[in-house]
Amino acid sequence: MDRNSQNVYELENSSIKKLLWKYFLPAFTGVMVNSLYNVVDRIFIGQGVGAIALSGLSAVFPIMLILMAFGMLIGLGAGVRISINLGKKDFARAEWVLGNSFVLMIIVSVLITIIGFTIKDPLLRLFGVGVDTMDIANEYLNIILYGAIFSVVGFSMNNLIRSEGNAKIAMYSMLISAGTNIVLDPIFIFVLDLGVAGAAWATIISQFILCIWVVRHFLSQKSVIKLRLSNFKLNGQIVIYIITIGFAPFSMQIAGSFVQALYNIQLVKFSNDIAIAAMGVINSVAMLIVMTVVAINMAAQPIFGFNHGAKHYERVKETLIICMKAATGIVILGWVVVQLFPETLVQVFNSSSEELLKVGSVGLKTFLIALPVVGFQIIVGNYFQSIGKAGISTLLTLMRQVILLIPILFFLPRFLGLTGVWFAGPISDVGSAIIAGIFIFREFKKLNRNISFPLNSK
Repeated sequence: MDRNSQNVYELENSSIKKLLWKYFLPAFTGVMVNSLYNVVDRIFIGQGVGAIALSGLSAVFPIMLILMAFGMLIGLGAGVRISINLGKKDFARAEWVLGNSFVLMIIVSVLITIIGFTIKDPLLRLFGVGVDTMDIANEYLNIILYGAIFSVVGFSMNNLIRSEGNAKIAMYSMLISAGTNIVLDPIFIFVLDLGVAGAAWATIISQFILCIWVVRHFLSQKSVIKLRLSNFKLNGQIVIYIITIGFAPFSMQIAGSFVQALYNIQLVKFSNDIAIAAMGVINSVAMLIVMTVVAINMAAQPIFGFNHGAKHYERVKETLIICMKAATGIVILGWVVVQLFPETLVQVFNSSSEELLKVGSVGLKTFLIALPVVGFQIIVGNYFQSIGKAGISTLLTLMRQVILLIPILFFLPRFLGLTGVWFAGPISDVGSAIIAGIFIFREFKKLNRNISFPLNSK
């Protein structure tokens, strides 16, 4: 088979379970290793520099989410369009999407760097960074902004590698990049005594390596679609296609950034900077659990997109059911570990602060108490995004991250204090799970109609 037909044949004909497993293993390895960027930074800073330094690093997290959001806007939006076009056997259109998305990545990265340096100080204050942690947060952020272009291009194009069916290459990309970060972190932080700045330098160097790796892939013979100069001229329709699909994960990340900032503000208001450090620990633990579900999404996205584009609705339905079951099992397992061993998890990040241990353990158990209903929500949102229904995907995302959560986060702490801050997330999770359930029930009915009467499907 030629370079295109092998991946296309598998997406259209291979067993769904076999295909998901094939894509899941490299995706899981990639996202877990990628998650170690922030987790390892926090562990080394928390153990090597202290709890206050961990607070400063955690306070920058909302801005890091904004940076990731733009990578998702382009990378996931273009990835869905590429998968759908491959399903339609329109390889030229898929390459046009690739070229346009690459140009968008460069433009967005430059704008992020310029705007970031212009507004970073007031943004840090807005996001709840206090006097004690401002210098630490600034030191880390200054370096990260210089590497914004490597972060956006590397993350976005690695998703496009996965969308064309080259899941193993996408996994190798993340292994090389995150492996570099893990090696450089202790060298820069401890050996060279660079502290927080060392963690930042380790991060952008590893992202630079990722950027070079993924661009090189799309210029090589291993890629299904090629990065061609002739496709760099922006086309309005393609740009809109990318943005409309990518807007759902983008809005999720942006919402997550401002919600995290609101959490920081409320945590300082009803506790202190140690509570922000505790939230950093909670976010790290939650990330490791949720990223496993995200890996399922990554494995399913090209299968959803291709088979929906090819009108193989029975394969779409089978993929959806398997993913929802797997995601639910994973989050339940994570929930059990969190509820049984909260102190152990907190001590991984800092073993010297009794206050952090006490606040973090209670916060971890409370904040993730509704974790069992989160897994299927993530799958449902990704499903609608993958088949081109950006509006529903965005609504479900904002429901959990903004529409329900923000009012609860504003009002509940007034009555329950710090406990109210911890409980805001679980209450929002339960409410949004009910709404996601309604949407996916309706979608199953539609899929069943399309399977029974394929000539009527659109």
